[in-house]
Amino acid sequence: MTDYRNQKCVIRTNRAGVFFGTLADYDRTTRTAELHNTRRLWYWDGAASLSQLAVEGVKKPQNCKFTIVVPQMQVEEVIEIIPCTEAAIKNIENVTAWEK
Repeated sequence: MTDYRNQKCVIRTNRAGVFFGTLADYDRTTRTAELHNTRRLWYWDGAASLSQLAVEGVKKPQNCKFTIVVPQMQVEEVIEIIPCTEAAIKNIENVTAWEK
């Protein structure tokens, strides 16, 4: 398996949803990831899939619901890790934090 540590990635979990952040560590046995500077991606508009999101970002950032940045987080039941391109990183980081 490729080591994506210290890279910004889109992480999909089985039950907790989708996250964007720097992958600090990943345990393959427990499928647990430690993430730094993380945002939960609750809703996105303008990307057909997580693969497109990780490569291109979103086309309609004003419609997205991305949380504030959390400095450190651990997520379990990781089922997908997709490294992001520089274009996607810039795009995702520029989406305004969603507040209700």
